[in-house]
Amino acid sequence: MSTDLTLLGLESSCDDTAAAVVRGTPGNASVLSSVVQGQSDLHADFGGVVPEIAARAHAERLDTCVAQALDQSGLTLSDIDAIAVTAGPGLIGGVLSGVMCAKGLSAGTGLPLVGVNHLAGHALTPRLTDGIAFPYLMLLVSGGHCQFLLVRGPQDFSRLGGTIDDAPGEAFDKTARLLGLPQPGGPSVQKAAETGDPKRFPFPRPLLDRPGCDMSFSGLKTALLRTRDALVAEKTGLTEQDRADLCASFQAAVVDVLAEKTRRALDIYAAENPAEPVLAVAGGVAANTAIRARLETVSANAATRFTAPPLALCTDNAAMIAYAGLERFALGQTDDMTLVARPRWPLDRTSPAMLGSGKKGAKA
Repeated sequence: MSTDLTLLGLESSCDDTAAAVVRGTPGNASVLSSVVQGQSDLHADFGGVVPEIAARAHAERLDTCVAQALDQSGLTLSDIDAIAVTAGPGLIGGVLSGVMCAKGLSAGTGLPLVGVNHLAGHALTPRLTDGIAFPYLMLLVSGGHCQFLLVRGPQDFSRLGGTIDDAPGEAFDKTARLLGLPQPGGPSVQKAAETGDPKRFPFPRPLLDRPGCDMSFSGLKTALLRTRDALVAEKTGLTEQDRADLCASFQAAVVDVLAEKTRRALDIYAAENPAEPVLAVAGGVAANTAIRARLETVSANAATRFTAPPLALCTDNAAMIAYAGLERFALGQTDDMTLVARPRWPLDRTSPAMLGSGKKGAKA
């Protein structure tokens, strides 16, 4: 399809309420507007996201975000070709808020409805920002997810490996809480690590002794907890330098694991014989400068182009949802009012579930 498409996107899978307008064709689109309303202030006293509070905030803010996104783009709903919305995975109350809002807009305007997998939004973002061609290797690394994906098409994802427990972002958040640092944990730990000694504490590099691309970060978090407790018992408290060294040592371990697993994933990806090999990294943890720098080095050593979206498109946003919806809509795919909100929705449905499954399906 060569005709430009204009899609309105809605995102509400966690604690960011977002709406955006994207226009273009697959591999050649631009963001006309992107509005994100965070909820950090609502959850600050609880040490993490409270699902019920997040869902209520989404329900209150979605229509405002849509109005702002349309206003910033200079368009009205009559200029939109379709409405894309995150239909999962995520906190079910938040996802449901977005799906119901999108259904209401679709019913009121007659515009087609396109349900989007939140993870596909992240995985396809390099197509929006850089127009890269299939196939490419994607490392999706965020607060709730971490996996290597071989992306062959807008709905063709093969998982090469991923975390079997905590995602890196989750581990950063828990580390920050253990050390009394503010949330979100990623930026806090990175800032503290800047003045720390990454070699002071020899934290483990989980699963490096096993083949494959799977990762584990739960044991690393436990090692940090035990080291912290030993320091507190010895000194009756932590100094600022202790915190900095703990953060630096923890971050160094995460970087080493991600670097080695990325090298292995690149070896598998090379078998695809891509004309222009690309390693793309997306998700909030991709904003970590130490992680990004090491992955750039690994990519260069493999003669592979490295790309990462701008920070605003690495964290949760609706522009990626609008674009992923554009890719689906260009293929003639839409949904109807039976579209359901899904707390779990793996991209690669052929691989075994990494984190177990239940009545509602595989988690990842």
